[in-house]
Amino acid sequence: MFTGLIEAKGRVALMENRGEQARLSLEIPFSGELALGESVAVNGCCLTVTEIGETVSFDLLAQTLKVTSLGQLSAGEIVNLERALAIGDRLGGHFVQGHVDDIGEILDLSPMGQDYLLKVKLPESIHALCLDKGSLTIDGISLTIAELKDESAVFWITPHTFAETHLGEAQIGQTVNLEADLLAKYVQKLTVR
Repeated sequence: MFTGLIEAKGRVALMENRGEQARLSLEIPFSGELALGESVAVNGCCLTVTEIGETVSFDLLAQTLKVTSLGQLSAGEIVNLERALAIGDRLGGHFVQGHVDDIGEILDLSPMGQDYLLKVKLPESIHALCLDKGSLTIDGISLTIAELKDESAVFWITPHTFAETHLGEAQIGQTVNLEADLLAKYVQKLTVR
């Protein structure tokens, strides 16, 4: 379980294709505090630490590559990182499982005064789980939907979030991992037959 409050940024050292699977190796600022088997959300996707050395490595399953944007990463790219929530920690974002539901696309990322406007194209499956002022996780970042449009959502990004996440390096057209609000998914499951 995560909060969607990004703890640090990491850098991709290597993305090694292994047939239908891959191994992702990252430079992580808190690598000395990690243990084998520990969970880390990388751009919002819960991954298991499989090797710790000069870099920290994660094995990506075929299913992970199919439903996330992680397979598109390449050496030098910046990623968002968050360790799993510890009992007793404050929950400042919202409940995030690190289970990516689908991918979206950045349509706009523009400075607006001191803030930034982020517009993301949403697939229909995610759009159905969203509402104005609701929560949506974008590449692991817990964000509040400022405006829900027909095929997209608009978010206002504070200077702090812009600086402390990979959004400072993000590009229009870039794909992002999306995780809908956990409560919205349960309500949909219970009400849609």
